[in-house]
Order: sequence, then C-alpha cells, then structure tokens
Amino acid sequence: MFPRDLDDSLLSRLLGRSRSLFEADIEANAARLSKIIGHSRILVVGAAGSIGQAFVKQLLPFLPRALHLVDLNENMLVELVRDLRSGDRTLPADFATYSIDFSGPEFLAMAEAMGPFDVFLNFSALKHVRAERDPFSLMRMIEVNVLALADYLDHPCSQGLKRAFSVSTDKSVRPENLMGASKNLMERTLFAHSDRLTATSARFANVAFSAGSLLEGFEYRLQKGQPIAAPSDVKRYFISHAEAGQLCLLGAFLCETREVVFPKLKAEDHLTSFETIARAFLAHHGLEPLECASDAEARARFKDKPKNAWPCLFAPSDTTGEKLAEEFLRPSDRPDLSRFVEAGVIQESPTETARLADFRKTITALRKQGAWSKEALAQAIHLAVPELVHQERGRSLDQKM
Repeated sequence: MFPRDLDDSLLSRLLGRSRSLFEADIEANAARLSKIIGHSRILVVGAAGSIGQAFVKQLLPFLPRALHLVDLNENMLVELVRDLRSGDRTLPADFATYSIDFSGPEFLAMAEAMGPFDVFLNFSALKHVRAERDPFSLMRMIEVNVLALADYLDHPCSQGLKRAFSVSTDKSVRPENLMGASKNLMERTLFAHSDRLTATSARFANVAFSAGSLLEGFEYRLQKGQPIAAPSDVKRYFISHAEAGQLCLLGAFLCETREVVFPKLKAEDHLTSFETIARAFLAHHGLEPLECASDAEARARFKDKPKNAWPCLFAPSDTTGEKLAEEFLRPSDRPDLSRFVEAGVIQESPTETARLADFRKTITALRKQGAWSKEALAQAIHLAVPELVHQERGRSLDQKM
C-alpha cells in the first residue's frame, strides 16, 4: 500500500544518512520560501504520485494562498486528501482536487475556469523504461511527458503563470533510452517558455521505495513469497521521499529561469548497485540471499530453502534502454555548487524551438494516421535529441522476472 511508513533504520541503511540531505538548505531559505509561496495560487499536476505527494507535504508548511491538485489516479488522490486532512498540516481555504488527465481537454477547461494560477508544478510522467517496449505505450509516453506540457504552456490559460516547474530525471542527460530522451524533450519544451516566466526543473536520483520502483517491488515480493530479482551491473543514486519534495521546493521557488537543480551526490560515495541494495534490504529483514542461476531455479528453491534465506536472481542487464550508471551533468556543464549546501544548479541553453516544432509536427502527423511503428517514433526522438544513444536489444523488462 502506498503511501506507507518505512522503517527509518532501513532508509538510513540504504541511503547512508539519518537526516534529510536538503534539510539545511530548506531551513536556510525558509523565509524566502514563505514569502514566495504565501503569495501564490499553486497548481500541482501528478499530485498523487510518489514525488507529487512528497512535494505537497513539504509545500504546505509555507502556507500557499491557494492549492489545486490534479491526478488521474482517483484513489490515490482521495488518499492524499485524507492524509492531509488527518494530519497537522494547514490547508488553504482555496483548496481543490481534480481527478482528470493532464493530457485531456478537461484539464485545459479546468485551468481556464479555475485560474489564473501563479505557479504550476508538473509531476506527471511515464517514468519506466519499459514504457518504450511497444509503439502504443511509447506514444502515450510522448503524450504525457512532452505534448501535454506543451499544450498547456501554449494555451492562453497559462499566460498568467509567473513560475513553471516540471520534474526531470538523471536519465535525461546523455540519454540511452527513449524515456530519458522524452524527459530531455520535456526540459526543452519547458524552457521554450523561459522568456515569459521562470521555467525551472530538477534532475532526480531514484526515490527509494517510490510507487512502481524496483525497491518497492522488493517489499511486495517479500509479502507474496516471490524471489527477488535485480540487475547486478546497474547502479543508481537514491534519495528519500522527503528529500525529493525538498529538492523540488528549491528548484521550483529558488531557481532562476532555465535552471535545473540536482543533488550533490558523488559517484564514489553514493552510486549504488541494485544488487547491493537488495542484499542490504534482505539483511534488514534478517535474511540472506540464496543466489540462483535462473528464474526457474529461483522459483523452485522456495520448496527447500533454508529458513533465513531468500531465493534471488542477480544477473547483468540485457534489456533495451538500461543505462548502467546515471549522471546529473554533461561533461561540458559548469554547475553552480555554491548556492545551496547539498544541491547544485546548472543553467540550460535556450531551446531550439524549430527542432522542437518539427518533432511535434511529426508526432501529430503519426497520430493522425492512426497507426505508427516504434521505429518511426524512435527516429523522431533521435532527430529531436541528437545526443540520444539508443540500442535496441529486442528484450524488455516485461520479459524478465
């Protein structure tokens, strides 16, 4: 069930810290945050997801003038409201929620009727690399990650915005998968409007135990009596839900236009393999990994496994789009590392609007045809994001345990 409380000792063990990475930065900038947020009517899209919920809970202590939340997941949106109403957080009098699709006409109608808003924050995204496995899911990923944002920022109902923020990912830097490239395009779409509003973003590490993540999957597999599977060669940075919300506060309200905030995590200290995380997770639960050589062996070993052992399959990644190690910066980037204690900031270049327009025109034409191939979509993305390095292996995560 999500959201749920996680054992602090487990998070501390996995993250290697016992307090929030950005706590000092939030405390040092509390007065500025209160001043900006307290005068703002705020619209949050994707508010019921892992990062969206974490952000809303970090936002409320700064007392926004108005807060409107949007999410297609009706059940999780209801649960978020129950959580907020049952806690000690103060909700503004102008508070509303909408169970609507960011990419649908209902959203634009709502934004026009309920606006104007001062600040827009977008947490809506298809974030799994597996979404690029087929042409239909890939088209939906483009629609959610790129086109919906473009349609809103181009619409007259967004003209009153002073700030716009959209969450990115470490996978957008020198992307090796189509999902990362779509978030790269999201950044460019956002920054195409940087001349009329403050457009900012944040590049994320993996949020530990976020909805749909491999780490959350470990929890479910333990509950269901299933083997744990993890790539042995893939490494990631990890942050907590609270840290995710705080990083977004810094990026959304304290950065200048076309700036991207990222956590100051060092590869030698914080880049961790999923296998290492899996072993630490099992140790926390008093279990040792029982290593197996195949899916079939891992499933079968439950019949004769030792009491304190758990069948595991650790193997090198062999699926399309899996980047072995993430990065927040390009080699040519010159980040500002002095503004915040634990977060860095980079300034992005102005968007090449012609290339972005060509991409949207191509995707629109493909959609009008009513049929399209994965190859055609991948080619359009390649042309829009030349730095994309994508290798099609013909195997997706849906074909693995």
